[in-house]
Amino acid sequence: MRRASGECASPTRRSCASCSSPTAWTSPPCSPCDKPHAIHDHQTRNHQARNQGRTTLLRILFCGTPDVAVPSLRALAEAEGLEVACVLTRPDAPKGRGRRLTPSPVKQAALELGIPVIDANPRDPGFVDELARWDVEAAAVVAYGRILPQSALDALPKGWYNLHFSLLPQWRGAAPAQRAIWSGQTSTGATVFRITLGMDEGPILLQDHTEIGGHETSGELLAAMAESGSGLLVQAMRSVADGTAEPREQPAEGVTIADKIRTEDAHVSFDVPVEQADRQIRACTPDPGAWCRFSRSADAEAITLHILAARPADTSRPNVPGDLQPGALTAGKKNVWVGTATEPLELLEVKAQGKKAMRAADWARGAHLETGAHCA
Repeated sequence: MRRASGECASPTRRSCASCSSPTAWTSPPCSPCDKPHAIHDHQTRNHQARNQGRTTLLRILFCGTPDVAVPSLRALAEAEGLEVACVLTRPDAPKGRGRRLTPSPVKQAALELGIPVIDANPRDPGFVDELARWDVEAAAVVAYGRILPQSALDALPKGWYNLHFSLLPQWRGAAPAQRAIWSGQTSTGATVFRITLGMDEGPILLQDHTEIGGHETSGELLAAMAESGSGLLVQAMRSVADGTAEPREQPAEGVTIADKIRTEDAHVSFDVPVEQADRQIRACTPDPGAWCRFSRSADAEAITLHILAARPADTSRPNVPGDLQPGALTAGKKNVWVGTATEPLELLEVKAQGKKAMRAADWARGAHLETGAHCA
């Protein structure tokens, strides 16, 4: 379908539901586009100006919620031949000490781009009718965070397509990058596939490989793949638009599941080889955050110690202790080490219970470690 964008006109002024600004355009479904709008007037102008004179091959719905989805939204919004007609994201959620309702990163980006945001749940009875009002033919999804029912999948003639951060069928599920690091992989990748009811089981359009750095955390890996994956998603959606997409079924072999990492899973065990403890910490950083229970002496009360950064100790250095028992903790002037089943693990940055984050050496000086200090 080819359409000149930016045709809608007939807005009326009303306060914005998000910020109470009196300078917001809102309108009921209007002719000729039959779409509702609820965005600021300057955002409307920006959105229309961006699409004015561009030939649209495909009008799409974008679905996403966290930071890793933002690069894809921005890339699709700028892509020639594609028009992001509207955005679907999770509802505003309480955040911070004041538990103030805060829009998702994707919603914030959409408002900056002047793209309307749909406040709807795909499982609501009226969701399919809402989609029809926007005249979209396909959807691009990145870390949306909700399961799509068959009724929604059937509503778009050209389908729903997901950017997933693994080389499917490996690591289907909620934490693919985290599980890749934890398992010791040195490379992973991204996949764009057509969404079906089965979890990450749909046919593959495109894939791209990514190396995993030896000290890379899951947060760093996801940020890098979010940027590189945005181009992959644009390429895939263009192939959907021009009819050149060639989806292929996923192989039955090599399926692994990437279960969500819970807080209890992030409890670091030190009775394992140092490489395994290091991978666990990097996989859980920044979310949900690696932690252990610390005692400053053999009989002291244990407190929670969050491990923000660590690395296997360089045992070639003369000051590194070589005989630490698993969990035993010791400190030098500038270093802190904890024993594992093999070599020591050097703690670089920590956050003690009720304290701010700091360099591990600074924390150790204030903690006054005694004989028998340990982590468990």
